[in-house]
Amino acid sequence: MVVMETGMLARSRAGHDHNKLYIIIRSDNEYVWLADGVYKTLEKPKKKKKKHMQVIHRIPEPIQNALGSGDALLNEHIKKAIESESRDWQEDKHV
Repeated sequence: MVVMETGMLARSRAGHDHNKLYIIIRSDNEYVWLADGVYKTLEKPKKKKKKHMQVIHRIPEPIQNALGSGDALLNEHIKKAIESESRDWQEDKHV
């Protein structure tokens, strides 16, 4: 079974949001709740089946900092983390 922790990056593998990056907010046996900080916020996360997600077993630095310091996770942290990861992914793709 794939481990899905709060704060980890995940990429959608199915649906109209195919290849979109999210941050995992919470999970249960079958579903994960995801946020992108813009359209899917912490207040209204996206609920998606685990089998439709590809977990990237890494927690981005802005998310680690917020969770590690005990501060509340904000949409701004999520947005910043996804923008940074998207840039890195695009750069890797062009190499």
